[in-house]
Amino acid sequence: MQAYYADEFVLPLPEGHRFPMAKYRLLRDRIADELPEVALQVAPAASDQELALVHSADYVAAIAQGTLAPAAQREIGFPWSEAMAERARRSVGATLGASRAALRHGVAGNLAGGTHHAYAGRGSGFCVFNDVAVAARCMQMEWEQTHPRCAQRLQVAVIDLDVHQGNGTAHVFQGDASVFTLSLHGERNFPFRKEDSDLDVPLPDGCGDAQYLDALEQALQALEQRFEPGFVLYLAGADPHEGDRLGRLALSYDGLEARDRRVFDWAWQRRVPLAFSMAGGYGHDIATTVHAQMNTWRAALQYHRRWQNAAP
Repeated sequence: MQAYYADEFVLPLPEGHRFPMAKYRLLRDRIADELPEVALQVAPAASDQELALVHSADYVAAIAQGTLAPAAQREIGFPWSEAMAERARRSVGATLGASRAALRHGVAGNLAGGTHHAYAGRGSGFCVFNDVAVAARCMQMEWEQTHPRCAQRLQVAVIDLDVHQGNGTAHVFQGDASVFTLSLHGERNFPFRKEDSDLDVPLPDGCGDAQYLDALEQALQALEQRFEPGFVLYLAGADPHEGDRLGRLALSYDGLEARDRRVFDWAWQRRVPLAFSMAGGYGHDIATTVHAQMNTWRAALQYHRRWQNAAP
């Protein structure tokens, strides 16, 4: 199974910054040690042309040249540096690589990504560029190039199970019938001003396994009734975990793993290729976040095997 990482492009952060940058390298080390069937690859950098499918040219240039206004940097939450700009491109490139691999082999992933708070012209909430939105647009464009006689665009479902609503993604695709955005998120959590996804499922503080999994099941049923995807982008946030310092929900490891398996199985049963990203995870002990993420990768690998065994 193909997996893309960009943790070598380390973002220099001030002492005491609350973003757990180390989690990406910790996850890669564990995958390398414990999951030899996962082929780890350095993420390519997304090009200006790829980013421009979603982001404004002025915003892309401001990130590249370091001319972003201080207020815009504060909204992102990262100080600008060349490393910040490079890492942002690589994070998008990782989801692009995973998406192309998934369309060939069924399942593939990004060890980071899920930067769903970024809008077309601005970043927010530790998100510079929106990797999910760019990947959806790129896969649609490439699909049209390889299927010139197909009257319909590639239909893309975004299943966003990060604990925070995917406001940037929702805004980018509002009014676009070719992309369906589904978000299960904490009702009282960031962003405090939500956008309208195609299907939003707000959850109360303290929501546990049973309530969450029931809400997910109903959401997937509603998605199926309203949309027929040819490709799925899955944000497998670890931040609904009970040990997350920003999550406010109370899922156990078993609950998160059941969530992941339900999404992978939903796509598999319909033979819809799926690319996934890690999205959020801010454990009081970062090892809890990495443990939850490893469960996601183990589940993904099992479904990747199913795809390979079913190949003609």
